[in-house]
Amino acid sequence: MSKFKSEFFNLMVERGFYNQCTNEDGFDTYLYECEKAGKPAVGYLGSDPTGDSLHVGHIVPLMMMRWFQKCGHKPITLVGGATARIGDPSGKDKLRPFLDEETLQNNIKGLKKSFSKFLKFGEGKNDAIMVDNWDWFKDINYLAFLRDIGTCYSVNRMLTMDSVKTRLEREQPMSFLEFNYMLLQGYDFCVLYNKYGCRAQIAGSDQWGNITSGTELGRRRYDVELFGFTSPIITDSNGKKMGKSEGNAVWINEEKLPSYDYYQYFRNIGDAEVGKCLRIYTDLPMDEIRRLESLQDKEINEAKKILAFEATKICRGLEEAQTAQDTAVKTFEMGQAGGDLPSIEKASVDGLSVLDAFLQIGFVASKGEARRLIKQAGLKINDKVVSDENYVLSAADVVDGQVKLSQGKKKHGLIKVA
Repeated sequence: MSKFKSEFFNLMVERGFYNQCTNEDGFDTYLYECEKAGKPAVGYLGSDPTGDSLHVGHIVPLMMMRWFQKCGHKPITLVGGATARIGDPSGKDKLRPFLDEETLQNNIKGLKKSFSKFLKFGEGKNDAIMVDNWDWFKDINYLAFLRDIGTCYSVNRMLTMDSVKTRLEREQPMSFLEFNYMLLQGYDFCVLYNKYGCRAQIAGSDQWGNITSGTELGRRRYDVELFGFTSPIITDSNGKKMGKSEGNAVWINEEKLPSYDYYQYFRNIGDAEVGKCLRIYTDLPMDEIRRLESLQDKEINEAKKILAFEATKICRGLEEAQTAQDTAVKTFEMGQAGGDLPSIEKASVDGLSVLDAFLQIGFVASKGEARRLIKQAGLKINDKVVSDENYVLSAADVVDGQVKLSQGKKKHGLIKVA
């Protein structure tokens, strides 16, 4: 039996997106009444344009907004053309570097491209729109802002927020500029409410303090209840935050990362993460997900292939997903990638050092050369960068009876395990 009345809230719980809400019953009722009336609820997701693409770490709230739209609601994507000039202190140890105008505009274009892969933009009643908070902050009067907005905030309460408290506890400097960030984000929420009727902010749990600064401002200044809804931080079985691959971001935009590498990131997800990732990173129905996550042993690889294909299809399109899948099949299952790959055969890879593996397949002339390439991040096992020269292969590295070895981007080989 469903716990909530609204389709969106129930979907978020079932698929593992739900972490915290400022008012469960209130938000659920707001969504349900909108759904019942055929009128879209309005919610927003914000992102500062500090880079020219989002990465896998940003996909969780993006997928939440995707489902929000699928349920008939209207997403607003806000780019912080103004707040990017300051920097969100949440999770940061120091002041963010300032960006010039040309870089900011280029980054905003990149973010629109990232958002567009997951959301439908247009003129329809529940089509997504994109706004820039620079539009309302560029001409704001500082004294008027302090008088009208600053008086709604308690410094005592601001000092208890994690983004502030953590920096102070570590005795790391925090500028007054950064201290203002939560006021600006809170003001964003109220501007979106006044202009578009937006009553919900959807984000990761690290934004909780900034979200509640907006809900509090709405209550104090406009006598309206705004809602905050957050997702958990998604981690793997080792507690490591997902979205990074050996220290390198897994970028959403294709000019930053080839579709094959995007596909392989999900193809190489750990067995324990398959069900979680199918729920969060794909549109597959829950009955199919439950079937796939119940697979055991070697069969789990089939679920990983489906995960990788479906995740890539959303982000890069059907054609790119098919091409990435075909490349993976040729490389791992047919032993070819633009021709036959060099290979060696082993009864087992247990105990085989990474240095010996690359020496035996002929990619290096000596172990010294292998060590040098490892320091330069030039060697990969199953498309993952080798960072430890003392690494020893095991059965866990065997994928479909093979281990893929790569030197650079173009030289690949296989260890075929009997």
